[in-house]
Amino acid sequence: PPLSPCSPSNGSSRKLSVDEMYLSDTGGQYLDGTTDITRTVHWGVPTPLQKEAYTRVLMGNIDLSCLIFPPNTAGGTVESFARRALWDVGLNYGHGTGHGIGNFLSVHEWPVGFQSNNVPLTAGMFTSIEPGYYHDGEFGIRIEDVALVVEAQTKKPFLTFEVVSLVPYDRNLIDLSLLSPKQIRYLNAYYETIRARVGPELQRQQLEEEYRWLQRSTEP
Repeated sequence: PPLSPCSPSNGSSRKLSVDEMYLSDTGGQYLDGTTDITRTVHWGVPTPLQKEAYTRVLMGNIDLSCLIFPPNTAGGTVESFARRALWDVGLNYGHGTGHGIGNFLSVHEWPVGFQSNNVPLTAGMFTSIEPGYYHDGEFGIRIEDVALVVEAQTKKPFLTFEVVSLVPYDRNLIDLSLLSPKQIRYLNAYYETIRARVGPELQRQQLEEEYRWLQRSTEP
């Protein structure tokens, strides 16, 4: 059959180079759930703007993921936490901060999410958290994780998020000087979780190259 307009071809494709930023939006349907994970990478030397923008997108992802909030809070009430680090320097993104994710159902599943017309967040809901930044004609950034709404360890029953996506972020693009001690502690704890849960599975499958990559990518 003829190639679709989205299929790569020798005439329209170009080779990847180490001099650019790449955004990979991935996901799959499994019998026990649905994944939707976006990572942005740069294999060379990123520009100062690329590095700062990426770091601020990551800061927003972390700030919302760590947020503790009252029960029955609407997502639209708290989504600005994902934008604050970008707003601090006059940057923003023009899409929603996250959407509900079905369990082997729709990847974008109503009515959960961070828009003004979504239902209040309740323990047990799955949502994406996906701030980004886009520089027209040059590069795009998005960092998307799947998060479960859970009860927080507070005196009164408040809520928070547990990120269930287990994929490292690109160390090459993180400007550590911008991160707060709390954000660095979050990253280290997240990387420990990735190592503990994914590492043994890679070893079980004898994926040694992948295991070594995981260890490098999750160093404190």
